[in-house]
Amino acid sequence: MKIYTKTGDSGKTSLLSGERVSKYNMRIEAYGTVDELNSFVGYLRSSEIKKEDVSFLIKIQNYLFNIGSFLAMSKVNPKIKIKQITDENIEELENEMDKIELNLPKLTNFILPGGNQAVSLSHICRSICRRTERLCVQLSENEIIDEKIIVFFNRLSDYFFVLSRKITVDYKIEEIVWKSEK
Repeated sequence: MKIYTKTGDSGKTSLLSGERVSKYNMRIEAYGTVDELNSFVGYLRSSEIKKEDVSFLIKIQNYLFNIGSFLAMSKVNPKIKIKQITDENIEELENEMDKIELNLPKLTNFILPGGNQAVSLSHICRSICRRTERLCVQLSENEIIDEKIIVFFNRLSDYFFVLSRKITVDYKIEEIVWKSEK
């Protein structure tokens, strides 16, 4: 089987539900950004971070693949079974953040992204995650999507921030605080 199909050459693509839409369709934009986030999460987990963080990021990547697949359907297709995001998945993110924050210094200022490659990548994932959340909110204004997806992205962006701070502690990297220039 060839990887190229030539069916998208006219600027249209197919959703998983079979519908053909423009490549700038809001649904395509949303799941394309989920794919972008998933790629950067893969890049982050390929950098120098602890094994337990790599394992959790792989779990997140699987959730992102599920969400992207769900967003790629404009209507339910009974032939396609996709695992939905659950309250337990959201709670899992919250529990992971709570566990990480036990070992972090108290946050008293805004922090500038950076410090090393892994910290920077975590912040990139956080900002792409926020954009993904905004796109899903926009999509939800015109189409039905599971509200748990929006909650998941909200928590996930928080997780990437907390992870960035964990990495600074794990590798003894100085956090640089934001100083307002007058």
